Amino acid sequence: MYEYMRGLQRQFFKEPDFPELRQEIKEIHQELTEGKAKPERRSLLKLVDLEAELRDEVSLASFAAGFRLAWGIIAELNTEPPYSFAEEEERRMEQQQRRDD
Repeated sequence: MYEYMRGLQRQFFKEPDFPELRQEIKEIHQELTEGKAKPERRSLLKLVDLEAELRDEVSLASFAAGFRLAWGIIAELNTEPPYSFAEEEERRMEQQQRRDD
């Protein structure tokens, strides 16, 4: 299912462009890696990669949740008779009155 969601996300989601933020990230990355030993640079790069992976997974989960929400709304709109909060409240109140009697 997630592969299908990933495909839909690729098709419909366009990542916004934030050139200022990307430039700031690049500058901070350079500051952090300058003068560091190779093992420290590797650790830093691994951290950055893991953060990017986490961001991608959260983005996909968010997209899937939005998709499920839209699907649920469509299902609700197609039910007969249509859902009515007022009618549900009336039924709930009637049930509550029967329990209280």
